[in-house]
Amino acid sequence: MTRSKGQIGKIVSVIGARPQFIKCAALSKELRKRHEEVIVHTGQHYDHGMSEIFFQELSIPHPDYNLNVGSNTQGRQTGDMLSSLEGVLIKERPDLVLVFGDTNSTLAGVLAASKLNMRIAHVEAGLRSFDRTMPEEINRVVADHLSNLLFVPTVNAANNLHMEGIFEGVHVVGDVMVDAVLMNLAIAKERSTILERLDLEEKDYLVATIHRQSNTDDINALSSTIRAMGRSQRKIVFPVHPRTRNRLVAAGMWEGLPSNIVPTEPLGYLDMLRLMSSADKIVTDSGGMQKEAYVLKVPCITVRSNTEWGETIEDGWNILVGCDPERLLEAISSFRPARPQSDPYGRGDAAVNIAKIIDGVSEVQEGLPSEPAVANHT
Repeated sequence: MTRSKGQIGKIVSVIGARPQFIKCAALSKELRKRHEEVIVHTGQHYDHGMSEIFFQELSIPHPDYNLNVGSNTQGRQTGDMLSSLEGVLIKERPDLVLVFGDTNSTLAGVLAASKLNMRIAHVEAGLRSFDRTMPEEINRVVADHLSNLLFVPTVNAANNLHMEGIFEGVHVVGDVMVDAVLMNLAIAKERSTILERLDLEEKDYLVATIHRQSNTDDINALSSTIRAMGRSQRKIVFPVHPRTRNRLVAAGMWEGLPSNIVPTEPLGYLDMLRLMSSADKIVTDSGGMQKEAYVLKVPCITVRSNTEWGETIEDGWNILVGCDPERLLEAISSFRPARPQSDPYGRGDAAVNIAKIIDGVSEVQEGLPSEPAVANHT
């Protein structure tokens, strides 16, 4: 592909986890109209139900590279990604490295690109939970401070960056997750048979997902959450993250789940979208699902004490219950939004907005080296 002077030609997109696959699906279609895109899958999520099915259902181009890092501790997983990504970036020499969200794949992508003096764009920049005990919060902060282009979903996210002294390269574009939901909801309702397979009626059940380490590694917290959901007596469909299942099995709780909880394997995007859109409420500790619930206009109960999606709280469509089983039980019983939404996340045109900005961007850093930077071993 021929690159005009001052324009971005080749883009390397670094992805590795469910939310990133969804965002990449929406953005890749726009980027490939005018740019060469190389997709690198780190392998952070690798189960078929957490990875491959998303590429199939969302027609995401097959990754050019799969690093196959798999599960590990935070440091080792990030280190394995960083080592492998460096080689890919030196080989491909992109004009821009694109990262999404706040996972270890995000962190490894920005570190590898930054060390090589490559330009970086961060999609979903500016989010803050203001909780530095969360690995994701560290990833967000580092990614934002190393990026040249910061595509923020909301005005609040832009203000967060301004408070940290970041003004240059900040663009309020809306949220690509909204694009994905609006693009795929009708398809999900047409193709997915999840309600029939699980014998569910519209608005007669809840959906629950629990996967964060803070909620799964502490078996007392996980047990309290499961028991509270059981005490609710509501039918709760529970797509189980591999980490959560392993913890439940190890604690001897898997075979004794309350009878009103319906466990399933991890679901593909279309099944999950159909399931969430027809639910009465959603119980989750996932940042992405909080936002998806909001876009789908389904009340959300968040099993955390903070959230990076403050707009969902301000609008009254999301409630934080922490790890308190009584608050969770009360929310399942009685929580209802008190007012209409204000739609802070855009109208489903974030991918178009991002692509337009990348199309017109000039050299972000003057005097970038023509060759990637290589560590001095002296």
